[in-house]
Amino acid sequence: MSKDVKISKGANIKLKGIADKLHTNTFIPTEIVLKPSDFPTLTPKLSVKVGDKVKAGSPLFFNKENERILFTSPVSGEVIEINRGEKRKILGVKVKADTETQYESFVKADPLTLSKEDILDNLLKSGVWPFFRQRPYDVIANPSDTPKAIHITALDTNPLAPDYGFIAHGKNTIFQTGLNALTKLTAGKVHLNINGNLNADEVFTSSKNVQLNKIEGPHPAGNVGVQIHHIDPINKGDVVWTLKALDVLTIGKLFIEGKFDASRSVAFVGSKVKKPSYIKTILGANISNIINGNVEEGGRYISGNPLTGTQIAEDGYLGFYDYQLTVIPEGGNNQFFGWMTPGFDKFSLSGTFFSKLMPNKEYDLNTNTNGEERAFVVSGEYEKVFPFDIYPVYLIKSILVNDIEAMENLGIYEVAPEDFALCEYACTSKNPVQQYIRDGLNVLKKEMA
Repeated sequence: MSKDVKISKGANIKLKGIADKLHTNTFIPTEIVLKPSDFPTLTPKLSVKVGDKVKAGSPLFFNKENERILFTSPVSGEVIEINRGEKRKILGVKVKADTETQYESFVKADPLTLSKEDILDNLLKSGVWPFFRQRPYDVIANPSDTPKAIHITALDTNPLAPDYGFIAHGKNTIFQTGLNALTKLTAGKVHLNINGNLNADEVFTSSKNVQLNKIEGPHPAGNVGVQIHHIDPINKGDVVWTLKALDVLTIGKLFIEGKFDASRSVAFVGSKVKKPSYIKTILGANISNIINGNVEEGGRYISGNPLTGTQIAEDGYLGFYDYQLTVIPEGGNNQFFGWMTPGFDKFSLSGTFFSKLMPNKEYDLNTNTNGEERAFVVSGEYEKVFPFDIYPVYLIKSILVNDIEAMENLGIYEVAPEDFALCEYACTSKNPVQQYIRDGLNVLKKEMA
């Protein structure tokens, strides 16, 4: 039975530079990089060396803890660099792309005619499996587990986020094929969580073999962790797998075409972008081909959104899970009288500025933190934007003192770093809250191994 969920706590940060609903030309990257750092707790082992020729779908590295989980090349070409850090840690595998992509062949069949084992095998060998994440721990799902449910989020409420419906529009068959594969992987329900604030695209509303849930409210209503918490909360011992709706398209293409198609539409957004729009490119693509001539000087490049994304260089690479490339002002400048000015062009969650009287205003915010890290102040700001029945400050403090029992009792199994992004934005003490949560999850995963 479907559910309607209304979120009251949270906040929408409206920034300038949202993408127009149009696609520009396809940007074919000259090279891609697959970065192990996109996958928390992963210990990678190489499958290739410099000079090797690969096809799209050929393994580049695998998970040392579970060798069945492969990370495959999004393009065909030649491995030209293996970037290493301290103690020869693998930071990235770079592939120079061919002008015409050659693909490895995988199983091409209707998922409804396949067994669970056949579907898992196809997902693992093709490199599509890393799109599956799990709660608890917010890491790549363990294919040996049987999840109590699978949750797919078809909305993103982050600042300048892409419209999933616009990207998926008209791809009903591909999307349904991906859903059909997912139904074989759990004895529980497959939840498709759609935007209840607006009319969701027909590609989602016409979906079969899923429980359709409508989610309304401000950010972080689009976070899958928030959706799980209000639909079917996680208890100790439970495992839930999660996906973005756009990842389901990749799964559908795998079974329809028998290949790993890593092409994707990305929202190229931000106030520093001259013409924000949707671009067609490849997972892990070099962004220099994308930004050429369309970005003003003085911007920070972010793979992902401004709250949870990763800062990259002007010649950096898109992250594995990112469908958004953001460019906003770098900041770093001192402000005359700071918070004492009237602030018509400043955004505040607390209503400090006159801009509170203009709820629909869009802002050109930079990366200034407007303060520095200091002792933890209990201000009550977290609770205003944190829509979980969890005490966020107490959970963070339990992580800081490494109290595992308290972490469990305070609900760490339900959360991921992204769920605390607004808390970090609102933090009076300017603490790196998302990193604290990541550290706590890593400790807990290690202890429970």
